[in-house]
Amino acid sequence: MSVMPDLSAPVAPVLFKAACPDCRSRFELSAGALRLAIGASRRTTFYSFTCPECGSAVRKPAGERIVELLTGGGVNTLRLHTTG
Repeated sequence: MSVMPDLSAPVAPVLFKAACPDCRSRFELSAGALRLAIGASRRTTFYSFTCPECGSAVRKPAGERIVELLTGGGVNTLRLHTTG
């Protein structure tokens, strides 16, 4: 006999730690509060969110590790295409 994990058990939502460069607040955001854009270069790959404290739109660069963490955590991803 093998024990199967209880797939009906609620899964804790993934939270990401973030900080606002404008008001310097630190907070946790759900995957739904973040957006990830993957471009053709490091300059065009970034994540963004709205600060829950001051309402500022925040955009930060996303390296390979950040992209991996955000996509693995269920953040909506937009792939930017270049036309040539």
